Amino acid sequence: MSEQAPLNVLFLCTHNSARSILAEALLNHLGSGRFKAFSAGSSPRDHQQPNPLALEVLQKEGISIEGLHSKSWDVFALPDAPHMDLVITVCDNAAGEVCPYWPGQPATAHWGYADPSEGEGSQDEKRMAFLKTLHMIRRRLELFTSLPASSLEKLALEKTARGLDTQ
Repeated sequence: MSEQAPLNVLFLCTHNSARSILAEALLNHLGSGRFKAFSAGSSPRDHQQPNPLALEVLQKEGISIEGLHSKSWDVFALPDAPHMDLVITVCDNAAGEVCPYWPGQPATAHWGYADPSEGEGSQDEKRMAFLKTLHMIRRRLELFTSLPASSLEKLALEKTARGLDTQ
């Protein structure tokens, strides 16, 4: 039986500091080698870093934060970038923006979550907002990662079907 290459999934948000970072780390944690997650932002600020509360809640949940860093989605449109199989926007701002051309026309989806970094309140209340967002993303990713391989093959069929409507 041959080993199947992992499915590459790119999570997009505006600044690539909270929701997309949480999703990247979580899918890499849950994916059991079947998935390789990445994240990027449509317009990260200069010297953007992952939100410290995002990193804190990931660590407290036992999820590795190694290698997490904020970056522009432009790096995934470069010729030497990994080929994406699926691109998921996790914030409404990025969903409405004009995305760069993704080589191979990956399947796309939108999973909208409120931005936990925009919450008001004490540090504990802000931390709880990040934890709540992490748990919402986790529920969806647990369903996604539990899909049988045959369901994931349908992503290829979706890409083919999407390519047909442009001819």
